[in-house]
Amino acid sequence: MPKSKQKSTQKSKKDKEFRHLVRVLGVIVDGNLTVQKALMKIKGVGPQISHSLNYIADLPVDTKIGDLSDEEIEEIEGTIENLNKHLPHWMLNRQRDLETGGDIHLITADLDMTLREDINRMKKIKSYKGVRHGVGLPVRGQRTRSTFRHGTTMGVTRKKLQK
Repeated sequence: MPKSKQKSTQKSKKDKEFRHLVRVLGVIVDGNLTVQKALMKIKGVGPQISHSLNYIADLPVDTKIGDLSDEEIEEIEGTIENLNKHLPHWMLNRQRDLETGGDIHLITADLDMTLREDINRMKKIKSYKGVRHGVGLPVRGQRTRSTFRHGTTMGVTRKKLQK
């Protein structure tokens, strides 16, 4: 009987430590997800980066993010913010940045803002890609004869039957 009480107290401690919602870099993540799956919910962090972060933080693969302490989450956040120090340059999403000249990894709002600025810069200098973005046509050479049409389709009409 005492063993079952001991197990229940250990279980209740784990339940108290477990958080069902965890905030990582401003993104609220389900605590039942593994660390790798949870980190992929952050914009700018994909499967390869999240696997690397799990390796850098030296966490077991099946660790749930709800089980991590605040210090461990802050450590992961700090690692994400300084990915250029931990990963090779070819894994970063912004290599040879025009403003800084360095290799950086952008996440969340910074990624959106930089993409929008890049498109506006292309529009301003009137490059081919900028013009295509401005008109709303495909940029990367896709066909436009049958796709990328806007509005409703007319359909096929039959000719009136002749008497």
